[in-house]
Amino acid sequence: MSIQVRYSIIIPMFNEEAVIQETYRRIRKVMGATGEPYELIFVNDGSTDNCAQMIEEYSYWDESVKLIDLSRNFGHQVAITAGMDYALGDAVVIIDADLQDPPELIPEMIAEWKQGYQVVYAKRIKRNGESLFKKWTASLFYRVLRYSTDISIPVDTGDFRLMDRRVCDELKRLPEKNRFVRGLVSWVGFRQTAIEYEREERLAGETKYPFRRMLKLSLDGITSFSYKPLKLAGVLGALLSASGFLYLMYVLYLVLFTDAAVKGWASMIGITLTFNGFVLLMLGILGEYVGRIYDESKGRPLYIVQEFYNGRPQQSAQEQRVASLNK
Repeated sequence: MSIQVRYSIIIPMFNEEAVIQETYRRIRKVMGATGEPYELIFVNDGSTDNCAQMIEEYSYWDESVKLIDLSRNFGHQVAITAGMDYALGDAVVIIDADLQDPPELIPEMIAEWKQGYQVVYAKRIKRNGESLFKKWTASLFYRVLRYSTDISIPVDTGDFRLMDRRVCDELKRLPEKNRFVRGLVSWVGFRQTAIEYEREERLAGETKYPFRRMLKLSLDGITSFSYKPLKLAGVLGALLSASGFLYLMYVLYLVLFTDAAVKGWASMIGITLTFNGFVLLMLGILGEYVGRIYDESKGRPLYIVQEFYNGRPQQSAQEQRVASLNK
C-alpha cells in the first residue's frame, strides 16, 4: 500500500555539481524533521556536469528522491513546470539548487499553509553576494512589471514558494510556452501571504541567470501579463506625429511668410533618425508579441523527459508517471 505524499519539493538544477550534495543534505534534514512523508523532485535541465548522475545514485537508496532528466536545456521556468507536473504532494515547494534560498525556511511556509494560506511566497529583504548592478536591475524589473500589469505580482520575490495542491493543479491547466511562473501564481489567485528573509550568496558555482537570461525572463513576464507596451507605443506615436506636424507647419510659415532661410538641416536629420529609431523600437515590441503568438501556435510540447528515475531505472518514464497518477 502506497503512502500519500504530503510534501513535494521541486528542485530545478543546471550544472550544480559543486553544491548539489549539500543541497540534498540540507533539504533532506529539513523535511525529515517534519515527520511527514515527502518527495524530493530534482529536475535536471540539460546539465553537462555530473549533478544528474549524483541524484540518480541517491534515488537508488533514498525512496524520497526522484529525478526528472530533461532531454536538453529547456529553461528554468519550464523545469519548474515539469516538476509540478510530476509532483504528488498536498503541498508543493519550489526551491533552487544553489542554496541562495534557505531550505530552513520551508517549515515556516508549511506553518502558514496549515493556517489556511494556499500560496506562501518568500520575499527578499536583502540580497547578499550580488553586484550593485544585479540588485538595481532586479529592483527595476519588479517595479516596472508591477506598473505594467493588471494583476498584483509581489515585488522582490522569486520562485521560492509553497503552493497548495489546488493551486498546483490550476497552474498545470495553463498552456503558455513562454512561462513566468511567479506571475502565473499571482494570476490564479487564492489566499496568498509572504514571509521575509535575507537571500544568501551562492554556496558554489556560477549564477545561471546572467544578464541575457534575466532580460528574457523580464520580457516573458511583461509580455505575458500586459499589453501596456503596445498602448504606450500608440500614445508615443501619436505625440511624435503631432510634434512632427507642428514642426512642418512652422517650416511652411517660414517659407511662405518670412525671408528667413530654412536652416538646421543637421537638426532635421537628427529628428528623422529619432523618429525612425522610434518606429523600429515599436516594431521590435510588436515583434515580441507576435513571436510569442507564433510559439503558442506551433503546439509543441513544453518539454521532453529523457528519463525519470525513482530508484527503478528499468521502468520507463511514461510507465512510472502513469503508475504515480494511479496511486
